[in-house]
Amino acid sequence: MSIMEHLEELRGRIVKALYGFGVVFLVCLYQSDKLFDIVMAPGRDAMRRTGIPGADFVAIHLMEQFQIIWVWTPLVASLFLSSPWILWQVWAFLSPGLYKREKKWAIPFVLGTAGLFLLGGAFGYFIAFRYGLTFLLGIGKNAHVLPLISIEDYFDRFVDMMLGIGVAFELPVLLFFLTLIRVASPSFLLNHSRYVILAIVILAAIITPTPDVFNLMLFAAPMCVLFFIGIFLSYLLVLKRENRGFPWIAFLMWLGIAAALLAAVAALAVIGDRNHLTWRWPFVLR
Repeated sequence: MSIMEHLEELRGRIVKALYGFGVVFLVCLYQSDKLFDIVMAPGRDAMRRTGIPGADFVAIHLMEQFQIIWVWTPLVASLFLSSPWILWQVWAFLSPGLYKREKKWAIPFVLGTAGLFLLGGAFGYFIAFRYGLTFLLGIGKNAHVLPLISIEDYFDRFVDMMLGIGVAFELPVLLFFLTLIRVASPSFLLNHSRYVILAIVILAAIITPTPDVFNLMLFAAPMCVLFFIGIFLSYLLVLKRENRGFPWIAFLMWLGIAAALLAAVAALAVIGDRNHLTWRWPFVLR
């Protein structure tokens, strides 16, 4: 293909991606009130956990409610919900440059990328943002400070966390793709892992809403795990290229033993601290 043909193909894929995004946006706009309740759920839960009477979210500016509820909330929701379609258009544009045997990765690529993006958003929604916000709102409790947070400030922090963590969770797909096009290798990634971990910690310090170590590690620890998962997937790809097998039976056996040990340690920690497990969030109650 010539340069102009490449540009025409790129234009067509962008238009299709925008069409899909637009349809999802209209649906989200119709359900904007319900979506805004979902966005505010972690904040309301954090307010309740502080135990401060009168703590609430407020609208300060005249257009604040219109912009947040009717514009930005459906816009961000559309970005998440239309991500599989958008990523499919990205793959459709890149796939002509790959070998035929490499094009079979289309469906795993789209499902893996969209799945990790949504998983990152879920991790930020249910864990990272919720605990970080509880920490922030409870700082002034002993100083008798009443939290009255504007919905614009809350929404900005919410979007930063959701999008930041969602994009950061794409790390395994990025490493696998770099190995697929032979830019990186598992040995190269392992040899330079200390630099990647340092970069993850710096990124966590930028994305997390608080400067404390607890919230920083709450984001950095899963990212480090995802980095090594990406190395493992790259190693499986290299083995397949070299027609070598992987000892799955031994691997799953040791993985099961490690999971059992971690579950036992977690159970002992819960029982020893006089807590009990529950099916409702946060699953551990005193």
